[in-house]
Amino acid sequence: MTYCLGIMTREGLVMASDSRTNAGFDDLNIARKMHTFCQPGERAFVVLSSGSLSLSQSVINLAKARFGAAEGLARASSMYEAARELGDCVRQVAELDRAALERDNYSFNVHLLLGGQVRGEEPALYMIYPQGNPISATEESPFLQLGEYKYGRPLLDRGVVFSSTTLMVAAKYALLSFDATMRSNGAIGPPIELVLYRRDSLILDCYRKFTHGDAELQTIHARWEQSLRRAVEDLPDLHFADAPSEETAQTLLIQASNV
Repeated sequence: MTYCLGIMTREGLVMASDSRTNAGFDDLNIARKMHTFCQPGERAFVVLSSGSLSLSQSVINLAKARFGAAEGLARASSMYEAARELGDCVRQVAELDRAALERDNYSFNVHLLLGGQVRGEEPALYMIYPQGNPISATEESPFLQLGEYKYGRPLLDRGVVFSSTTLMVAAKYALLSFDATMRSNGAIGPPIELVLYRRDSLILDCYRKFTHGDAELQTIHARWEQSLRRAVEDLPDLHFADAPSEETAQTLLIQASNV
């Protein structure tokens, strides 16, 4: 399983990924899902990957080869063009591998998150699908997720606001989203990689890896659980009427069935 997350704020971007891969409950491994491409002062990209590890590695290796040859991401004039370039890498790998995979009943499964900025353009966040087409985050929907996203989404829906959430607070939301996911799904786990990209910096110089047992991560986990329990306990008490009579209960059941 995988969990990757990108958050877009007015101050910049937060990109985060877990590093656990598995081919079953007894076959867990560590593999990086975060990849960076940077020309300081010109462009800075962070790419997160999910899906088949062999396919995502093929796509990333192709993107890196083009970048090293001053092509592809190294020449993209906008974040949209960068997203289309990654989509082209996905389609090129699909042409090589899709038929063989589907012949053996395996789906072509690779998703990417791209976050960053090109000089002269606004920072942006994109998701690239297995078909190679991208969608972008917006001010109204300022985050995108890959993989096991359902446990970590409710917190983000309630808390992250593009115009007012600071970059540091967004980083805390990202860690709490991972904490919720790891609590509910043991296939997601550290190391967690986290990058903060500050708007117009055009450099990737704010990186953190949270390994298993990281003291700061454990502190955040403990304090968050304590705060949740305290918040629930501080809510107003509920008020209940007398137990409904048999006749009232039957009426309620009939009304509910007719809805």
